[in-house]
Amino acid sequence: MTHTKMASDNASAGVFVQFVLNNFPIVVFAVFVGVGYFFWKRYSDNGDGGYKSGERLDGKTVIITGANKGTGKETARALAAKGARVILACRDITKADAAASDIRQTTGNGNVVVEELNLASLASIRKFAAKIKKRETSLDILINNAAVSACSKWVTEDGFDRQFATNHLGHFLLTNLLLDLLKTSAPSRVIIVSAVLYKRGKINFDDINGEKSYSPHGAYCQSMLASVLFMRELARRLEGTGVTANALHPGVVSTELSRNFSTTLGWIMLLLGPFFTAWVYLFAKTAKQGAQTTVRLAVDKELETTSGAYFSDCKPHELAPVGKDDVTARKLWHVSEEMVGLTG
Repeated sequence: MTHTKMASDNASAGVFVQFVLNNFPIVVFAVFVGVGYFFWKRYSDNGDGGYKSGERLDGKTVIITGANKGTGKETARALAAKGARVILACRDITKADAAASDIRQTTGNGNVVVEELNLASLASIRKFAAKIKKRETSLDILINNAAVSACSKWVTEDGFDRQFATNHLGHFLLTNLLLDLLKTSAPSRVIIVSAVLYKRGKINFDDINGEKSYSPHGAYCQSMLASVLFMRELARRLEGTGVTANALHPGVVSTELSRNFSTTLGWIMLLLGPFFTAWVYLFAKTAKQGAQTTVRLAVDKELETTSGAYFSDCKPHELAPVGKDDVTARKLWHVSEEMVGLTG
């Protein structure tokens, strides 16, 4: 059996080598183009995602959740460079302090602060919101950026699925607790980072925490759809207040968000891992590129009154039908209120 397998492996290797030799010019050209694109995308000014603006945010206060790494950190860096007071709301204080120090050094803006926030804990969210409302006199931009993905089954201290709690419920409660401050600071903005996978989501009201049946990918898609529907209903409720709410897809970004894939997808990632890694390095956006749509939604004066919209690649995109289901959006709002204790 072992000899048969070895012979089969050797034969496959031989076929691969022969293919490379027979198509050597094409292979070399493909590698050359791929490597060239990789360096252009990461190091050329033309490859950074494209949103350029001279608009300033001096005197403005911004809160960004999950801002100690990835697109959240690059969003914080961009807004700090425009003069904003930026509050990094993060679960890992050590990493957040390091990120804040880096942002202060690279932007010259010393008004970058760190506050502890664990979106998987209702108590942590309430503590954070109370501190912000007591200390801050204004809140001009709230960016709900933090997310986890493809997690194995994990129940939070409040009894919720971790993905649904972190990606939707946590931001739902946080935004509602800070709404009065946002309204008194109007014109102000709420920006919700979602993902294009909302299109594959379904709000399973009969098993919203995945207690009967759990799929890491399905739970992630449900939470991304919940973020979009939350944005739609929030925008409707905020009409006439001067507070806008919009959502976005940052693109396929090379960040730590996919760190759980190897454990949840198992042998699939073992088999496809090298190809997936190569694709990500060659074609996925960098964190800086992935932050560009968020930055535009935060600073573009032309979008000051735009609300209830969905953006990707710095441009508005039509939502899929599942993302425009306002009946489901209203039901989700009421269910979310009950889950986080905002009713009664």
